[in-house]
Amino acid sequence: MSRKILIVDDDTDALDVYRTRLTHAGYEVELAESAEVALGRVEAFRPQMVVTDVRMSGMTGLELLEHLKEHMPDVTVVVMTGHEDMETAVTAMKAGAFEFLVKPVNPRALEALADRCFRERRVDAEMSETEQVGPPAESSPMVGRDPRMIEIYKVIGTLARNRATVLLRGETGTGKEVIARAIHEHSAHAAQPFIAVNCTALTETLLESELFGHVKGSFTGATTNRKGFFELAREGTVFLDEIGDTTPEFQTKLLRVLQERQFFPVGGEEPRRTDARVIAATHQPLEELVARDRFRHDLYYRLKVIQIDIPPLRERPGDIPLLANALLGRIARQTGRDVRRISDDAMARLQAYAWPGNVREMENILTRAALLARGTTIGPDHLVLADDDMHGEDLSLAAAVRRHVRKVLARAGDDLGEAARLLDVDAAEVRRHLDDEPR
Repeated sequence: MSRKILIVDDDTDALDVYRTRLTHAGYEVELAESAEVALGRVEAFRPQMVVTDVRMSGMTGLELLEHLKEHMPDVTVVVMTGHEDMETAVTAMKAGAFEFLVKPVNPRALEALADRCFRERRVDAEMSETEQVGPPAESSPMVGRDPRMIEIYKVIGTLARNRATVLLRGETGTGKEVIARAIHEHSAHAAQPFIAVNCTALTETLLESELFGHVKGSFTGATTNRKGFFELAREGTVFLDEIGDTTPEFQTKLLRVLQERQFFPVGGEEPRRTDARVIAATHQPLEELVARDRFRHDLYYRLKVIQIDIPPLRERPGDIPLLANALLGRIARQTGRDVRRISDDAMARLQAYAWPGNVREMENILTRAALLARGTTIGPDHLVLADDDMHGEDLSLAAAVRRHVRKVLARAGDDLGEAARLLDVDAAEVRRHLDDEPR
């Protein structure tokens, strides 16, 4: 079986490194310094795999990807870029990219990816990759270069091409609704309604009425017939937040919606149909609730067709500057305050903080800081953090060491080797302190 790879990048030094590694691994490698040059070579070279940078002068890597998927759909395309934004990852995966890599790309990782690509091509040789996708949807307010966030962006792009039920898992404030909206906005039904429901904010009767609707006279105050959210959403999305806090009785009715796409309005005798996609979210340990008969096991498996685990902010300190600056821009627009930057000292405080309330807490803290700031810069004195009085904080020596290791790792740009050098320990010691962090 032929094993040909075409690599497209305007960084000629990187091209040489990639070719050396892949050639040594037994691949036949051709190079191109631009997408235009690549198009001139694919016909003669006939690669099975194309690895392309995104940001290049002239045609971009995403445009090259779209061209290849249209004219050479059997070619596996890997996209790589040094610009780690969600929109690029989502767009690439929606357009049919096999993988999305963040530069600088480790040559060993590229070799492993090539091995996986050709292994899957061999296993799935008869599968067609000609699925057509729609145009990119509007960007969603998510930022981050942590590998786990990059994987989430990829899943969002993949989900744009299907209607699978999704279960979002994560602590309070991690941005579950933001991700749910991103899934909806990048889908083929983005023009349809997105309806978010907090299941803990309503009584069981009111929750059922909101979701399923009700008929006149079904309960006190039901003076007219009313359509529920499942009917109003049409082919859009119904986002059920804190699904783990619902009652078994409600769970039974929701299971019918997922299994049969039907429901009964409160007090109604005629079933109605829904074509809405369901995205559910929870911070609860559903496995424990299932074991204690507080959550239906069959509903649990129906919900987790696709499960996305959202990491807490404290586990991705390298994303804190990106997220803080993105939030600050939005806060400035919302409040009308001309606050443009966060000082280095203030940013160091943000990166050293444990963020028990995650992204939601950061937005609240930065909003208050923006209102307090007299000039255009947020300083450390403008930040009011929950651990300023040390309430509820783990004061053990081990916890202090973990906080320091996280801070140094963030300063090192999440480079484990550089963090180890700064701490004057080996990388295994750094990893041990991170692995010892309570979950």
